[in-house]
Amino acid sequence: MADSATASNGGHPSVPEGAGSFPHSIDGIRTEIVSFDSPEQMVQSLGAHDEALRFVEASYPQVSFLARGNELSISGPARDVPNIMRLFEEVRGLVERKTTVTPAVLQQLVTMLRAQQSASLVDVLTYNILSSRGRTIRPKTRNQKSYVDAIDANTIVFGIGPAGTGKTYLAMAKAVQALQQKDVSRIILTRPAVEAGERLGFLPGTLSDKIDPYLRPLYDALHDMMDPDSIPRLMAAGTIEVAPLAYMRGRTLNDAFIILDEAQNTTPEQMKMFLTRLGFGSKMVVTGDVTQVDLPSGTNSGLRIVRSILKDVNDVNFSILEADDVVRHRLVGDIVSAYSRWDDARARERATHANGGAHAPTTNGNTQP
Repeated sequence: MADSATASNGGHPSVPEGAGSFPHSIDGIRTEIVSFDSPEQMVQSLGAHDEALRFVEASYPQVSFLARGNELSISGPARDVPNIMRLFEEVRGLVERKTTVTPAVLQQLVTMLRAQQSASLVDVLTYNILSSRGRTIRPKTRNQKSYVDAIDANTIVFGIGPAGTGKTYLAMAKAVQALQQKDVSRIILTRPAVEAGERLGFLPGTLSDKIDPYLRPLYDALHDMMDPDSIPRLMAAGTIEVAPLAYMRGRTLNDAFIILDEAQNTTPEQMKMFLTRLGFGSKMVVTGDVTQVDLPSGTNSGLRIVRSILKDVNDVNFSILEADDVVRHRLVGDIVSAYSRWDDARARERATHANGGAHAPTTNGNTQP
């Protein structure tokens, strides 16, 4: 919106003078007007130095924008303009709820709109789980919001999805929230101590020294959400416990919020052992990525089979997160999608071999006799 009389045309003419009532459509080009309540609302909606508007322009290069007074005209392909109108409606809702509109927020909105999600995007992006150390933790996609809602509504929840989708982080936030609200009296965090191509025995130090690196992501999340000075005191009192999965055997965990992280690295027997630790007044969240199993070859993952086992059990929920829910660097989502396509290609190749297909392509593009 650099100059109120200049449109970034993106290859289309700007809105003609006297175009008449809106919406206005000529030869597949649709024009709409967004009216803001005040100059302040317009500035907040378009971002500091119009960075939000520039992001939208880059996301929809065939659409032109023209700002005059408190109005923004949008002209472009009829398929795009309605989405942009809804985008700015959601942006206005965020501004009304005192949420700063940044390119990162807009990226989340654009992603959800392109996925044709019908839920209120404002409700998703303004649902506060926890405020700590000057920052607010909230879901950033519709699937993340559904996951958080499932944790509220069920005793056992499985959060399954690729790296960066917030599975563990959001579960940790809900655990801290439950502790602060006195819904539970303690938090128990656990992971299986399974190496990703490494061996514990070759690491220096005591057994505790060797196990701590596996639990470090859980400690890091705790430090994001709580006063770091209070964590050693709470751990010493048993209010917070971080331990390897093997330490859960033989226990009954009452009045606790229990999180099992990296659950794809449990065997079916370990998964059963963990789930049967559930006691009265407790809640369990199990998180993992079934595409990153580090168990020895030929060993079944407990996370891969548990859904078929528990699918008909009440008060158990399976929340699936996908590449679109990745909230790390944009490249992480692209990497996850690329690996998913590669895995699908390998699965098709294996199926071709199993069916006796000749000259099936290998993963490097060559052929086999």
